[in-house]
Amino acid sequence: MKIAYLGIDLLKPVLDALLDEGCQVLKLFTCPVDNVTETNTAVIQTAEERGIPCTLNRITATDLDELAGEGCELLVCAGYYYRAPVTDAFPMVNFHPTPLPVGRGSWPMPRLILEGAEWGGVTAHKMAADFDTGDILLQEGFLLDGREDHRTYMEKVYEKIPAMVHKLVNDLPRVLAGAQPQGEGAYWPLPREEDWTVTSDMTAARADLILRAFYGYECVYRDGGRKTELIGGRVIPGGPEGQPFPVRGGYIVAEKARPLV
Repeated sequence: MKIAYLGIDLLKPVLDALLDEGCQVLKLFTCPVDNVTETNTAVIQTAEERGIPCTLNRITATDLDELAGEGCELLVCAGYYYRAPVTDAFPMVNFHPTPLPVGRGSWPMPRLILEGAEWGGVTAHKMAADFDTGDILLQEGFLLDGREDHRTYMEKVYEKIPAMVHKLVNDLPRVLAGAQPQGEGAYWPLPREEDWTVTSDMTAARADLILRAFYGYECVYRDGGRKTELIGGRVIPGGPEGQPFPVRGGYIVAEKARPLV
């Protein structure tokens, strides 16, 4: 099957699964990232190794017309920052890491953890003019546990992707025919700095929840006028005396820390 692909490294298992299914990627569209907590290096490397044309430029209607002329049979989007135009020339499918219509938006996973959601999931849906609103094609759910963090959440997403991709590309007409409207849902705005900020007077339990929700991404530790960026932070219960990042009932250790001015 001839396809086009849109995405960064966050959902690269979708690209890997498509290639494992023997799909021919006509072009890969990715986008600029900080390459610290969000990266595109792996998808670009795969494109280079496979001889797939790759661009950082935002996909346009002209691109879709050119892809149709090359015989594109499917466009798959998985973690792409930009709104893509929609065409009727071939199906366009987006993979989203929540059980839609719950969690529409570009970064809903932290909120699921912060709110103590019981279920997570991954959804493949038709692309539509509005983000994450298209008819559902495939969906898999999974239970969240009491110690879920952003990284373990995404690992559960990755486990579900190969089987979903297999069904999508091997039974595409039937999958498309079974599309179901999402129904009521709400768009979740991007988290703000206050959502990923931990303070010295915060309880260890609350600090732990925030650090888990954004694990692997930047969090801010604030102690009076001092602010520090933490990545990979964890709360250690116990006496915080002498520790650089104390909270009430414990202290924080982190994989990376740097002062913020």
